Amino acid sequence: MSLLPYDEELNIGYLSRLFDDTSNCYKFFWFQAILGRLSEDKTRFSYDELINEMIADAWYMVIEYHLRLGPTGVTDNLEEAVKYIGQTKHFAASEKREVIISYLENSDDRLLINYKKELIKNVPYRIQSPFLDEIRIDKREWYRPEELSHKINQQRRLLYYYEAFMQLATSIRINEDWVPYLICNREILQGWLQLNLIHYLQKRNPSVPGIADKLIMPQSRDIERVRKYWKLIIDIKPEIKDIYGHVDLVGESISVDHFVPWQYVAHDELWNLHPTTKSINSSKSNGLPDWDMYFEPLYKLEFLSYTLSKDNDKVADAFSKVSKYHINNDEVNQALYCDGLSEDEFGIRLHNIIRPVYDAARNNGFKEWRYEEKVCQ
Repeated sequence: MSLLPYDEELNIGYLSRLFDDTSNCYKFFWFQAILGRLSEDKTRFSYDELINEMIADAWYMVIEYHLRLGPTGVTDNLEEAVKYIGQTKHFAASEKREVIISYLENSDDRLLINYKKELIKNVPYRIQSPFLDEIRIDKREWYRPEELSHKINQQRRLLYYYEAFMQLATSIRINEDWVPYLICNREILQGWLQLNLIHYLQKRNPSVPGIADKLIMPQSRDIERVRKYWKLIIDIKPEIKDIYGHVDLVGESISVDHFVPWQYVAHDELWNLHPTTKSINSSKSNGLPDWDMYFEPLYKLEFLSYTLSKDNDKVADAFSKVSKYHINNDEVNQALYCDGLSEDEFGIRLHNIIRPVYDAARNNGFKEWRYEEKVCQ
């Protein structure tokens, strides 16, 4: 049964099969670009315009989260185009979308243009395969795009038609029969697309948690409860020091650090959070703390929090409040925050929870980090 809204005049079954054969990510991003740009007054798009949208849509998930967009061992040209821009232009992961688009529109970088040309070889044509019930495409014809576009145009009821073939300047025109449906149901279609994209990315990134939270840049995150929780503990135990630079935290405007970077875990679970200074947190960025150097001080600090949550009424009350938002796994809660654990037992259990996540982040390209104190000259 199709998840898409019914229409008496259109064959929604064709549209519902758009992502049936997705060995690469291109179809998702191509259709997403069309949905994002389409309006009643804007129904024609150049290949270059849509490719630029695809790169901008993939930007944050590749640069910030290191997500793989294609199969292992296969060069994914969308992913490679994003990485190439990141390496040569040094835009931040959080760079404004309009800045990325402007650069793509005006760049004459030959390698970038070659990436774009590779991306238009197949996706503008293969994505319409479900609509091709009146014509047959020979295997060899898929590799001759100009001839292919003319042949596909002979099919009735296409999602869009191809206009004059001019490489990246080639344009498509959305079938006027489909325009009202796509616009009216845009949000539903985007949700359906994202659901399919999540399933695809989970297969390509099996060890990466929180795929659904990594499709777009987060608008806001709230860990103020955790900061206040640690501030209370520091007020009670003023001898507490930061685990990286051994800096006193009393009187500091503390920052909450994700031991395994948030850019990988995409969650704010209490067992991965601890207090540090703003400058050290900024220095760490999305680095992976050296395990041998920093895990022991981490688990000892977390154990101190654990013991106070059992022995101190104020901390116990604060823990009960913060845990509602920042402990979301029942197995972790039962293993790590049950009564009666010794420091060694707590350390072993935290190790068993955090080490697999740490190793997976390292395998996905997150670099090891050690704190180096800056000395003023």
